[in-house]
Amino acid sequence: MTYELLDSGSGRKLEQFQDIILARPCSQAVWTRQENESVWQKAHGSFERVEQKGWSTKHNLPDAWVLETHGIKFNLKTTDFGHLGVFPEQRPFWKWIKETISSSTRPLRVLNLFAYSGGSTIAAAQGGAEVCHLDASKGMVQWARENAELNNLSKAPIRWIVEDVTKFLQREIKRGSFYDAIILDPPSFGRGAKGEIFKIEEEINNLLTLVNTLLTNDPAFVLFSCHTPGFTPVAMKQLLQQSITHKGIIQEGEMLLKGDSHKTPFAIPSGTFALWRASWTSSI
Repeated sequence: MTYELLDSGSGRKLEQFQDIILARPCSQAVWTRQENESVWQKAHGSFERVEQKGWSTKHNLPDAWVLETHGIKFNLKTTDFGHLGVFPEQRPFWKWIKETISSSTRPLRVLNLFAYSGGSTIAAAQGGAEVCHLDASKGMVQWARENAELNNLSKAPIRWIVEDVTKFLQREIKRGSFYDAIILDPPSFGRGAKGEIFKIEEEINNLLTLVNTLLTNDPAFVLFSCHTPGFTPVAMKQLLQQSITHKGIIQEGEMLLKGDSHKTPFAIPSGTFALWRASWTSSI
């Protein structure tokens, strides 16, 4: 067992991360739960956002543990926000990134923005790319570095950058430092390394313009995902259509949370994505 979505409904989701079962809020799960209460009682821990906010634990919930999924190992731990250090709905992206880079006839330089705990960074490095990993949170960059070491990538060609995304992109343009592939998963709201405020609806058009400027003359892909309400697949596609000036193919869709066995009756909608890709690449 690696990752499994055991059940969902009534605004909650029940997930298994390796041997650890957790119950967490899930506003998208508006349907009725399919499993009985005895299954939910197996959870090692439960997170609440209202009333008794935080984690309640039982069954010896560890402070940290390792999850391996789609060939990538993650150091997991419970946080004050209910996150664990992995977004399982992005697993199809990691598989696609690794396979696409591995199939390239030339070395690729990859830029991963808002890179969180490094799933896409590790997938790109496993595929053989030179990677630049950027996040405004020093703690998250350190967490991603630990994940890279866990995957035997401590000596891989990965640059670890703690910086505001817009400022970094502007400097890279001035330096003439271009990339064959760019990955971005911007938050709805965030703060840069020096307190800069990021609001996706105000920043996204300029951000994607900078992304387009930083692409090489023969880019492989731009993978854009987000969890912001209102950013539908159609909206995401049209943003890339306006921003990416290279000839290519655009694919868009929902990110769906499923278990590794795909036996879960109901997948959970968990954000959207749009992918611009060169004609030699495959679809996700």
